[in-house]
Amino acid sequence: MASDLIHDVFSGERNLTTKERTISVVLGLGLAAAAAQPRPNKFLSLAALVAGSLLAIRGATGHCAAKSLMNDGGHSPARI
Repeated sequence: MASDLIHDVFSGERNLTTKERTISVVLGLGLAAAAAQPRPNKFLSLAALVAGSLLAIRGATGHCAAKSLMNDGGHSPARI
């Protein structure tokens, strides 16, 4: 279970464009750097650090598991 999750996050087919990758890395590193500053609320700093790290990893690997699920989910939108 855990190894499948790690495989989904760190590997897989690249599904991000160069522009998306660049934006993810820049925003992720910026958010992580901002989180490293001393703040009174440690929980928000930790949350920002984790989110920034995930964005930077997303950009560095070129694979987004959420985008992959949306594109390859096999579910067609409901028609009304």
